[in-house]
Amino acid sequence: MSSGNGGRWAEQHSPESEFEARGHRRDTPLSVAQLNWFVKHLLEQAVPKVWVEGEVSDLSQPASGHLYFTLKDEDSQVRAVIWRSTAQRLPFKLKEGQSVVCCGGVDVYPPRGTYQLTIQRIQPQGVGPLQLAFQQLHQRLAKEGLFSDQHKQPLPSLPGRIGFVTSSSGAALHDFLEAAKSRWAAFQLTLIPALVQGDNAARDLVRAIRLAHQLRPKLDVLIVGRGGGSQEDLWCFNEEPVVRAIHAARIPIVSAVGHEIDVTLSDLVADERALTPTHVASLLLPDAGELRSRLVNMRQRVDAVVRTRLATAEQRLESMARRSLLARPHELHLQRRQQVDEWEVRGRHAIWKLLANRGEQLASWARAVEALSPLSVLSRGYSLTTKADSGTPVSSIESLQVGDALETRLAQGKVQSQITRLHPE
Repeated sequence: MSSGNGGRWAEQHSPESEFEARGHRRDTPLSVAQLNWFVKHLLEQAVPKVWVEGEVSDLSQPASGHLYFTLKDEDSQVRAVIWRSTAQRLPFKLKEGQSVVCCGGVDVYPPRGTYQLTIQRIQPQGVGPLQLAFQQLHQRLAKEGLFSDQHKQPLPSLPGRIGFVTSSSGAALHDFLEAAKSRWAAFQLTLIPALVQGDNAARDLVRAIRLAHQLRPKLDVLIVGRGGGSQEDLWCFNEEPVVRAIHAARIPIVSAVGHEIDVTLSDLVADERALTPTHVASLLLPDAGELRSRLVNMRQRVDAVVRTRLATAEQRLESMARRSLLARPHELHLQRRQQVDEWEVRGRHAIWKLLANRGEQLASWARAVEALSPLSVLSRGYSLTTKADSGTPVSSIESLQVGDALETRLAQGKVQSQITRLHPE
């Protein structure tokens, strides 16, 4: 449109001309509804269908099937809607953080006095800056091992002291307490208030996590979270200082940020992720009714085991009572006494037999010794001559000299003699 034509269009469609065409006077008050309808008419007439590019944020799809989201860039944002008839024909699934180019007209929703972009065509353009930042930080921290399962701490089975880092005025605390009421009430909750949105939220969350470690007695588990929101609202839970503070925590941490579809880096680094603050209660606290039922069941099982063992013991006692040992204990004494007598007889017989064998063996040895004894030889008329001074047997004349004293052993007695003369052969 040329500048001349644009000037004539602006003159013909100026707010004053439109206002007067509808029969309104400037000094006549309008109702809010009249004002909104007037603005709606002006925008629809003044702004044709346009192509707009931006990043999808705060996406929701209620049961009606319509898609509602915010289209934003670094400097501004606008609400947008895709009616169900158009949403059903989309060739792709619209996702949070997605960068898109869309075509539509500007519309005003009179009941709220807000304007929105009604989209008829939309095309994906890639990943938006926030989503890109999320992916890059995730890759860098994953290489360092911050999201590894080996760093995860187990949650306590029945925590007695629970800390909650969240906004004191947010819905997360209320949702958790409501869910906890129906499960288990025997715990102490310590609220550690912190900002969960905005420029200073990350620094405040780190401060709160560190403060939780200073509480005494020590907390059993720490919840860090908030209710749902757009990607921008939840962004502080993606910031590196918060992620590192959770990773360095010595207390088991449950991350409960946003809704089920929202995933933050805090969720990935925490020891456990809860889909919602309400879900935390089911993760940490036992169901009182279920626990009571389990205790009753365990008691019944223990009673059954005890009764079975008592019945078995009673049967064993009855069986032992019927045995002869207990029924007639004196018979066992008589049996053992008889057995001892038998052992005595057998022992005596064995000893006498052993002595007889040893006597025969000894007599045999005596006869052998007697046969070899020199005395037996002497009894047959032989004698044994030795030197008197040394007792050395004399077997040759060569060992003797005249004057040597000799001693001769006979079968009966000894003879002392002295050599007066030697007769060599």
